Amino acid sequence: MFDPKTAFNELPKLPPAVDLESKVILKADARAGAALAELKGFSELLPDKQLLIDSIVLQEAKGSSEIENIVTTNDELFKGLAMEENQSPQVKEVLNYRRALWEGVRLLEEMGLLTTNIMVKIQEQIEHNRAGIRKLPGTNLKNESTGEIIYTPPDNESIIRDLLANLEQFLNVDDDGLSPLIKMAAAHFQFESIHPFYNGNGRTGRIINVLYLTMKGLLDSPILYMSKGIIRRKSDYYRLFRELRKNNNWEECILYVLSIVEETSKGTLALVRQISESIENTAELLKKKSPKIYTRELVEIIFKKPYIRINDLVAGKIASRNIASNYLKRIVTLKVLKPVKIGRDVLYENIPLKNVLKNA
Repeated sequence: MFDPKTAFNELPKLPPAVDLESKVILKADARAGAALAELKGFSELLPDKQLLIDSIVLQEAKGSSEIENIVTTNDELFKGLAMEENQSPQVKEVLNYRRALWEGVRLLEEMGLLTTNIMVKIQEQIEHNRAGIRKLPGTNLKNESTGEIIYTPPDNESIIRDLLANLEQFLNVDDDGLSPLIKMAAAHFQFESIHPFYNGNGRTGRIINVLYLTMKGLLDSPILYMSKGIIRRKSDYYRLFRELRKNNNWEECILYVLSIVEETSKGTLALVRQISESIENTAELLKKKSPKIYTRELVEIIFKKPYIRINDLVAGKIASRNIASNYLKRIVTLKVLKPVKIGRDVLYENIPLKNVLKNA
C-alpha cells in the first residue's frame, strides 16, 4: 500500500505499464501539437526573434519561480534586470532560472541528447550550489496549505541514478513510437517523482520540458511559457501527483500536461504577436517622427528589456553617451519611453513592452 511518508524506492521505470495512447490522450495530443506548431510557425517568421525569446524566457522564469513561492513583482524584476546591482533575493532567483535555461539550451546544442549531466548542470545554475544528486534521506513533498506530506521520493542514491538513467533512455530513444508530447508529459511526472535534487526539482523539471520540445523539433527555441498554466491549475497538479503514485493514474496526468501545452501555446502565441506588433509600431513611429535617429538596431535595443539605461545604447554601439542620452530623451517625447529615477540612476521604461508583459 502506498504510504506518502515512506520513501518510494520501488518507483516503476518508464515507460509506464499502461496505455499511453488511449483515444482521449491521442485527441488531446493532436490539439496540443497543432497549437504548438502554430506557435513555432509564427515565431520562425519573425525578424526580431531573439527579442521575443528574451521576453518570453523572462516571463517563464518569473512564473516557474512563482510556483516555488519565489514571488517578485513584474516591476521589481524588470528594474532588477536593468540595474544588475542591489537585486533582491527573489529577483536573483528568477534570473538564475533564466541563466539555467540558456545553459541548458547551450549544452543540448553541444551534446545533442538530453542527459542526466545536463539536468545536474541546470540545477546547479538554479540553486548556485554543487550538491548534485541526493545522497541523504529526508526530502519530501508537502501540501503548501496544510504541511501534510503527500509524497516521499526514493532516498537511495544508486536507485535515483538508475531511475535517471532510465528516464534519459526514455527521452532520447525513439523506438517506442510514442508522440514526443506524450513522452514529455510522462517524463515530467517521472522526473518529479524521482525528485533527484535537494532543491530546484520543479524548476529543473520545467526547463527539461521545453528543452525536450526543442530537441524533438517541436520548437526551434525555448519560447513556450508553460508555468503560467501550471500556476493557474496548481492544486490539480499536486492532486494528480498524489493520485499517480497512489492509483497509477497516468491518463489524467498526461491529459493535464497536454492541456497545459495547448493552452500555453495559444497564450504564448498571443503574447508573441503583441510584442511583435509593439516593436513594429515603434519602428514605424520613429521612422515617421524621428527619421534622423531611427535605426532598426536602436529599436531592438530599447525592446531588449522593459527598462534600459544609456549604457545599453553605448554597449550596443548605437551612439556615444551624450548622443545616446539625446536619443532616449527624443523617444521619451514620443511617449514610447518614460524616465524613472532610482537613486542616481535614470532608467527608461519601455511603456508598450511593459504593458504587454504586465498583462500577459
